[in-house]
Amino acid sequence: MSESEQAERFYARVGAGGKVEPDDWMPDDYRAAVLKFVEMHANSELMGVLPEREWIMRAPTLRRKLALTSKIQDEVGHAQLLYRVAEDLGKTRVQMLADLLAGKTKFHNVFHYPTRSWADVGIIAWLVDAAAIVSQQALRDSSYAPYARTMRKICWEESVHIMHGRDVVLTLMNGTASQRAMVQEALDRWWGPLMQMHGPPTDPAKDKDLHWRIKGKNNEQLRQEFLAIYVPRIRELGLVIPDPELEYDEAAGRWHYAEPDWDELRSVVTGHGPMSAERLEFRRVSQAETQWVRDALLGTASAAA
Repeated sequence: MSESEQAERFYARVGAGGKVEPDDWMPDDYRAAVLKFVEMHANSELMGVLPEREWIMRAPTLRRKLALTSKIQDEVGHAQLLYRVAEDLGKTRVQMLADLLAGKTKFHNVFHYPTRSWADVGIIAWLVDAAAIVSQQALRDSSYAPYARTMRKICWEESVHIMHGRDVVLTLMNGTASQRAMVQEALDRWWGPLMQMHGPPTDPAKDKDLHWRIKGKNNEQLRQEFLAIYVPRIRELGLVIPDPELEYDEAAGRWHYAEPDWDELRSVVTGHGPMSAERLEFRRVSQAETQWVRDALLGTASAAA
């Protein structure tokens, strides 16, 4: 059987719902697409802890410190799991981290922005993680089986993070007028990045990740699902969504909204966001300061071998 015939059979199997394991034969373009997708996801989990870690020591109570620390620990664990999945596709973790720190690979737009108040911590855990879990739930049936299995664990933990975030926001909304204003101000700043998070609408017929079932839904489906679930919940708390064009069209069965700034999205994810340079530099410094640990462990392992 020729390679083109193998590829044809492979994509027919994937399209029919078949699963791909790491030791299965797969076309190079499928392998590259899965690797790129999972690597960005892993980068996002790793970089996503930085906006929140800045608030561990400034959290208002010991209970909040412990909850935030636990959430951050979960996110680093998710990165660990996802880098392991990506490694099976032929790229080492060392190279993935080197590419991330060199700005050669991307991480999600929302992690390029500053956290200015404690309310930001609540908005991130409640709404940013909610937008993420909408995407992640659609990945639990990915055609690449190790990714699908990993996403089932990650989604369960992310659901706990959402409850943590909602509790922070709810506590503030039941507090003083200045606390409620702090939440509203945070929502005003985060709404734009949230609406950009799933990416611009794409043509499903031309989306290979969708066609090959690496992901389960297109960008607009994910955004509509997020809006359908969370717009009522946001308004229920007395918050005002900063989009005067946002309304539900009963006849069309979809939400209409102001067009997100896609130019801003493209600029941010290519390393030109408000905190992109600072966040990457933090990772570079951390990588350098902990190099002795890796050297010691690898040296011990080498000597034992």
